[in-house]
Amino acid sequence: MIISYFCNDFIFAQLPYVITGRIERHENFKSNYVQERNIDVWLPHNYQPNKKYAVLYMHDGQMLFDSTTTWNKQEWKVDENIAQLSQKNLIKECIIVGIWNAGDLRRSEYFPKKVADFLPDSVKKFMLEKYLSNKIRSDDYLLFLVKELKPFIDKKYSTLKDRKNTFIAGSSMGGVISMYAICEYPEVFGGAACLSTHWIGSFEDNDLFPSLYLRYLEKHLPSSKKIKIYFDCGTETLDKFYPRHQKKVDDLMIKKGFTSKNFMTKVFEKESHSEKSWSKRLTIPFLFLLAK
Repeated sequence: MIISYFCNDFIFAQLPYVITGRIERHENFKSNYVQERNIDVWLPHNYQPNKKYAVLYMHDGQMLFDSTTTWNKQEWKVDENIAQLSQKNLIKECIIVGIWNAGDLRRSEYFPKKVADFLPDSVKKFMLEKYLSNKIRSDDYLLFLVKELKPFIDKKYSTLKDRKNTFIAGSSMGGVISMYAICEYPEVFGGAACLSTHWIGSFEDNDLFPSLYLRYLEKHLPSSKKIKIYFDCGTETLDKFYPRHQKKVDDLMIKKGFTSKNFMTKVFEKESHSEKSWSKRLTIPFLFLLAK
C-alpha cells in the first residue's frame, strides 16, 4: 500500500511547482472534526474572481502536483493533465482542492465507517488495532469536507457551489473514501473518480470487506440520475487484486440503472498501483466528470 508520509516538519514543506496555474496553500487548516492539515488549492492561470468555477476535491493532496516534494518522487501531474484538456476547451473551468492526508491516520480517515460496522466484532477489533489507529475517522473526515472545507472554499474563491459542479476524487483508499463520500452526501457531490479503488480494505486479498462494501452500496448507492462515477484499476502490484472485485461493483451499478452516460469503468493492463500510473490516465476521469 502506498502511503504518503506526514509529519510536523513536512507540513511546512515548500509549495509545489506547477507547469500552469498557481497553488495557494492554507497551512494547518483547523477543524473541529479531524487533525489539522495543509490544503493546496490549484487555480488556473486565467483565474478571475468575476467568473465561476467548478471544484474538484482530491485526497492525498501532497502527492498531486510536484514529484520533487513527495516521499516517493512521484506525482499525479494534475496541473499538466487538467491543462491538456482545458487548452482543447473540453472541460469546465475548474479549481482543484488538494487535501493533504494525515499520515498515520490516513487509513483511519479513508476507511468507511458504515461498511466497517458490518464487520464481525473480532475482525473489527483486529482491524482497529492493526490498521486503523484504534478508531475509524471517516465520518468525521467527511464532516470536515462538507461542513468546514467546502464552505471555506466557496467563500474564499469564486466557485459554482451546486452539486452538479462539485466533484471528489482519489486513488486506493482515496478511491474508497470518494465512493463513500458520494453515497453519504449525494446532495453535495455530483461525481466521483475512484482510481485503483482498494476494495480489499487491508493488505490481504479476501472477500470479506468487498462483500460488505457491496452490501453497503446496495442500500446507499445514490440515484443514477443524479451522479457520475468513474472507476479504474491496473493489473500489476497491488492493483492485481482489484479487477474481480471491481466486476461485482460494476454489475451492481448496472443493476441500479447506471449507463455509459453516468458510469465508466476501465482496466489498464500492466499498470501498477502508483502515482506514475494514475498520472498517465488522469485525463480520462477528468474529462468524464468535467466535460462541458
